[in-house]
Amino acid sequence: MTRRDEDPHVPGSDANFSESVYVNGFDPVSRVGGWLRLGNRVHEGFAEMSLCLYLPDGRIACQFQRPSIVDNRQFAAGGMEYQVLEPLQAVAMQYHGEVLVLDDPDLLRDPKRLFASAPRQHCAVEFELSGLSPVHGGEPATANQQTMYGRDFSLGHFFQHMRTVGRIRIGDDAWQIDGLGWRDHSWGPRYWSNIHYYRLLIANFGEDRGFTVLKITDRTGVTRRTGVVYFDGQFEDIIDLDLITDWTDKMDPKSIRLALRTDQRAVILEGEILTLAPLRNRRKLGDEVLLTRIAEGFTQWHWGERSGLGISEYIERIEGGVPVGFPQ
Repeated sequence: MTRRDEDPHVPGSDANFSESVYVNGFDPVSRVGGWLRLGNRVHEGFAEMSLCLYLPDGRIACQFQRPSIVDNRQFAAGGMEYQVLEPLQAVAMQYHGEVLVLDDPDLLRDPKRLFASAPRQHCAVEFELSGLSPVHGGEPATANQQTMYGRDFSLGHFFQHMRTVGRIRIGDDAWQIDGLGWRDHSWGPRYWSNIHYYRLLIANFGEDRGFTVLKITDRTGVTRRTGVVYFDGQFEDIIDLDLITDWTDKMDPKSIRLALRTDQRAVILEGEILTLAPLRNRRKLGDEVLLTRIAEGFTQWHWGERSGLGISEYIERIEGGVPVGFPQ
């Protein structure tokens, strides 16, 4: 992991090579925030441009497009742009364009109806993020070194807990963001359907405390539990974790009970998903259509006397109409 890994990488030969940058931020007072992601799929000629904003009244403002790109030299497409202000320490990400504003986030389950019927407004998002934690990750140094997601999904990857400031404007409404967030940067082959199922949980509890937790299971049933606790400026590797999800009648995550253990401490946390964005990805493979659920939950957490905000991301294949990880 070097400062040069902040820059776009030379694309590998895999047809599904993807390089993506992602940031999020949430204001603890107004409880407004969201995430932006730009993933260059240069061999396929487009970028995945995604934006999801969680508004204080439970509405969601979002946009999902595939703008054309011709190279992998920058992260700028479809009205979204990402800049490195100081390598391994500070970045900025903006979006200027149209968003779909949803009174009922369930409309996200039907993308065709979403784009045909959802009201649209102009949006401006401007986030600046400065590092709180060290950067965690990089590329594997050996052929058998474990990576966060595996060899067929984001071979290179790093993340960082951040302070996030900026503003969000949607139509005539505007919010200042002065809070905490997270970012990551990944590169390598990627299909969303390569994930059998995982639960990625991210949260901050002030500038000195947070966690990034991943529970991931492959098609053979082998599960890895990994991640870090961020505590007083340092990462502590998670050596064990358990999580229990409570579900809605639509098989969506509703609340989470999480137990973490590092060499330094054992922690029990409770999370409540305030607003869920029920997204999906479809990929055609021959005559088969592979469907993946990507549930993005804006979550409030409790760690003892502290409360925090973050994202709970549940990704899993859909088989026979049922998420393969449900009810795990």
